Amino acid sequence: MTKFVADLHIHSPYSRACSKDLRPESLYRWCQLKGVAVLGSGDFTHPAWFAELRDKLRPAEEGLFELKPELAEKVNGEIPPTCRAPVRFLLEVEISCIYKKAGRVRKVHHLIYAPSFEVAGRLRESLEKIGNLRSDGRPILGLDSKDLLKRVRDVSDRAYLIPAHAWTPHFAVFGSESGFDSLEECFDELAPEIFALETGLSSDPPMNRRVSGLDRLSLISNSDAHSPEKIAREANFFDAPFSYEGIFDALRRRPGGRLTATFEFFPEEGKYHLDGHRKCQTRLTPKETQEKGGLCPVCAKPVIVGVLSRVEKLADREAGKKPSSASAYESLVPLKELLSETLDVGPGSRKVDAAYHRLLSLFGNELFVLRELPPGRLEAEGFSLLALVLTRMREGKADIRPGYDGEYGVVSFLRPEDRFSGTEAAPVS
Repeated sequence: MTKFVADLHIHSPYSRACSKDLRPESLYRWCQLKGVAVLGSGDFTHPAWFAELRDKLRPAEEGLFELKPELAEKVNGEIPPTCRAPVRFLLEVEISCIYKKAGRVRKVHHLIYAPSFEVAGRLRESLEKIGNLRSDGRPILGLDSKDLLKRVRDVSDRAYLIPAHAWTPHFAVFGSESGFDSLEECFDELAPEIFALETGLSSDPPMNRRVSGLDRLSLISNSDAHSPEKIAREANFFDAPFSYEGIFDALRRRPGGRLTATFEFFPEEGKYHLDGHRKCQTRLTPKETQEKGGLCPVCAKPVIVGVLSRVEKLADREAGKKPSSASAYESLVPLKELLSETLDVGPGSRKVDAAYHRLLSLFGNELFVLRELPPGRLEAEGFSLLALVLTRMREGKADIRPGYDGEYGVVSFLRPEDRFSGTEAAPVS
């Protein structure tokens, strides 16, 4: 049994709106900076990315792959000694299914996992008969979700499907714009084969646990990273055998390992948490949307219904209730965002970047800093405001302007009086 962090959903340079830095070497480096031991490969159905993965990775533990030593050696000098750790890759792709069912157009994204390049290759061959795999790393296929699951299972009983970012309005199994009200509506008689659900940035486990029909599922959280720096903004903490089957046996709740916890966004920070219209700068709670008949008060058109409203609609359990099998979770904010607030500059600034790498060189990877580093050690190095912010984040004491209709929410932890002379103020009560 091994305790490790896994981020099981990212993309490649071949997906739309994704960074060209999403290369195995860069991912290897950023996993160590972040504290991730197992990373989804992203986009294995794309021919060029599949070829690059085969060229640059080699088998490691069962179903896992590592960067070839000659490539890793070129990167190791860029990684602080405090962060160096093994990194493994797991073959993964996100598929966009667009099809008509029960009189509606459905747009549902799913994650597919494969235990080997051979299995991944056979799945690519199967899906090439349906649509173009070359145009986008996240291919769009006119394939019913149930039929995609069938194809995955026909290729290998060790290949798995997990619905992606399950509540996102436009492209998810429970999405308000094109989804379903239950897994059974989506997958019909194959619904029992679904054993896990990716919650997405705009929801967290307590929200999902309000729907009792999801009790049998493991709830996973992943970054869906479109650039290397976004790795582990959400992630999973396992206590399980360090292998492909170890991970999926844990998700299937088989003996021998478990999903211990997930690391989450504050769901309000997700860009589809509340209802609204971004163009009209209209942000509505579920109650406000209901009071306004689902219409935007500015343009009088239907608002985009966010994740919180969808959960409220499908919930059959009061907030705070959960099954005994539920894993723990922690709400985190990326370290550069916290530094941006304390330094009062943009998260992409050189000042933030310099402070970020100094912290990692002093203390270790980002997840360790966010979750475990004693605030007193930060204060001793001159990071008093960051120590204050970390304390408040860990206690869940945040001021949040929720996201809506594609716009991220804003999370803050400091008051104006916290900044005077750089001194620490009393904790938020």
